[in-house]
Amino acid sequence: MFYLDFQKANCKNCYKCLRSCPVKAIDMRSSQAKIIESRCILCGHCTKACPQNAKSVHDDTAAIEKLLEKKTVIASVAPAFLASFGTDGFEPFRAALKKLGFADAFETSEGAAAVTLEYKKLLMSGEYDNLITSACPAVNRAIQLYHHDVLKYLAPVDSPMVAHAKILRARYPKATIVFIGPCIAKKREAAESGIIAGALTFEELTGLFSKRGITLETADSAATAKPAARKTVAGDKVREVAATAEVSESSGTALAAKFYPISRGIIKSFDKFPEGYEYIAVDGVDRLSSALEDLKNIKGVFLEINACEGACVNGPCAIPHRGGIVDANVRIRNYTNRAPKDVAAGYPSLATTYKPMVAGDRVPTDDEIESVLAKTGKTRKCDELNCGACGYATCREKAWAVINGYAEVEMCVPYMREKAESLGNVIIENSPNGIIVCDEQLKISEINRRAAALIGQASPEYVFDCFDPTTAFKAAESGVGARMDKLRIDKTDKYVDVNIVPLAKENSLLIVLTDVTDKVNYDAELDKVKRDTLSVTDSVIEKQMRVAQEIASLLGETTAETKIALLKLKNAMIEDKN
Repeated sequence: MFYLDFQKANCKNCYKCLRSCPVKAIDMRSSQAKIIESRCILCGHCTKACPQNAKSVHDDTAAIEKLLEKKTVIASVAPAFLASFGTDGFEPFRAALKKLGFADAFETSEGAAAVTLEYKKLLMSGEYDNLITSACPAVNRAIQLYHHDVLKYLAPVDSPMVAHAKILRARYPKATIVFIGPCIAKKREAAESGIIAGALTFEELTGLFSKRGITLETADSAATAKPAARKTVAGDKVREVAATAEVSESSGTALAAKFYPISRGIIKSFDKFPEGYEYIAVDGVDRLSSALEDLKNIKGVFLEINACEGACVNGPCAIPHRGGIVDANVRIRNYTNRAPKDVAAGYPSLATTYKPMVAGDRVPTDDEIESVLAKTGKTRKCDELNCGACGYATCREKAWAVINGYAEVEMCVPYMREKAESLGNVIIENSPNGIIVCDEQLKISEINRRAAALIGQASPEYVFDCFDPTTAFKAAESGVGARMDKLRIDKTDKYVDVNIVPLAKENSLLIVLTDVTDKVNYDAELDKVKRDTLSVTDSVIEKQMRVAQEIASLLGETTAETKIALLKLKNAMIEDKN
């Protein structure tokens, strides 16, 4: 099971998801984006970038519903809920979760307060040249996979989600803990924690609320109708306690940990800053790698990094609202300034270890890279445009992806365009037919050599410079193809069959001229031969009739003479007998 993938979509080979991915964890073969699990940091930015809305996040809704039926479940709620659900406080949200079946719910900012205290301890120890926050699991995974040089600076402290789960587990040993937030990466972190049963995104929770007909307003009304009691947990049972605000009795420092979900939120959670460090915040995956690379060459930096621009309030599974990040910041600030501070003291150990990881990709040789580059016509350094159209920053990165089976050679847009244009030009220029392309006003944009030869002009401006445009105008207006047979071109004394094809998407006409001069001339010659043959035939027939008549006349005279001679002979013989 993986936590993120793409549904089959009407992919247009735009590569926007690939361009948005900071670690190039997307397989783009066969025109279908797929996640490369071993490389993915689950930042979710590819899903936000996709114009086809093709994201498919593993849905834990059914599993959480089963837990709610069978277990005593406590929710740890990311403070970004204020931005996604538009509420001004936690109690309406808590009431809605209870209606859904949770035994109780608490803000993850309680764990964040403890994490901030741990950061302070590390800074004050003087053992770190630089310190990187460990609150964002997507950033942590990126460092473990791709930035081993700065892994030593990653604070060896649990994320606020895991820290809060440890606090809740210590408080309620037999309870099942579920995290709720706007982040996809939390799903994997929850599964790997060994202490959190599952993670719901705000999108999934919205679906559950809708399924059960729960709104924050109705839930809050139901909760305030009985102010004397509310549900919380002790061990594995649900019990009723007095409805008073829970404040830890520990004597720790009060910190503004509810600031965590906005930019510079971790830095804002410090009540005072340990000396010797510059406190810098970097948001967004597009700045992630450069910030980590820069850290190799400097010292004395406390670096707060969030994979999401604007931090967690703009997470991949946050619920968008009017006002966006600006409104989210206002809500978080207002709530943090008026709500009781999260108090962290007496919490369990939050120490952890972030070990280096490898994605398992093959490192190709220079010869292999050069071989792939050559397939797209890049045989010299100047041929490597590094345009990024394929989604990779450089041509060599794309060649690496091809060798690892994550990309195809044909993803090189300039190469494919050049190839298509070259092939198209070869076909058009060597076509036995004349080809003309013009706009709806019949202005010619393309004409091949054969067409120019047929019409007797090298570069005519309009179709009516070539022949009668009436039929072409009708085709342009109607959008229906037309044909003219045996059209005579005056300038060249050529005859052509004209096929006119409207190209609706391009608002153009394709005119194909087929030379039928030889056929027309042959037909004319054949007609002449037929006419001459008929004339000769008539003459022969007439002559034959005349000869026949003459023969008949001669035969008639001879017959008469013969008759007379025979009669004379007969009479003479009769006389001799007498």
